[in-house]
Amino acid sequence: MSTDPRPLSPHLQVYRPQITSITSIAHRITGVMLAAGFLLLAYWLLSIASGPEAYLAASAFFRSLIGRLLMFGVGLSFFYHLCNGIRHLVWDTGRGLEIETARKSGVMVIVAAAALTALFYLYAYGVFGGGA
Repeated sequence: MSTDPRPLSPHLQVYRPQITSITSIAHRITGVMLAAGFLLLAYWLLSIASGPEAYLAASAFFRSLIGRLLMFGVGLSFFYHLCNGIRHLVWDTGRGLEIETARKSGVMVIVAAAALTALFYLYAYGVFGGGA
């Protein structure tokens, strides 16, 4: 046990979650998801370079339910990270830092990411037929 007289910092469980803290945590999580997405991209590219059998196996994986869910998660992560990154760029100019504006922009990021993800997959499945 420490004999340091300084008070300990409050833990996350002390605070009530707010939209700004939720969007901050989600930004970090989506960054990790995007890194995993790059591993999936590398797998796909390596399968192309490895020949028809490897490519067919990769295609089968990406068409499976798990593959589709993973790609949906990567797509949602991409659009969320993009929208929240734009929000941070606006903050870097000194705008939108007021509490109410930050709250509204957090909600806008979530709505925009969901809408862009839905539009992207509706377009992809409409144009490409869902990869079937």
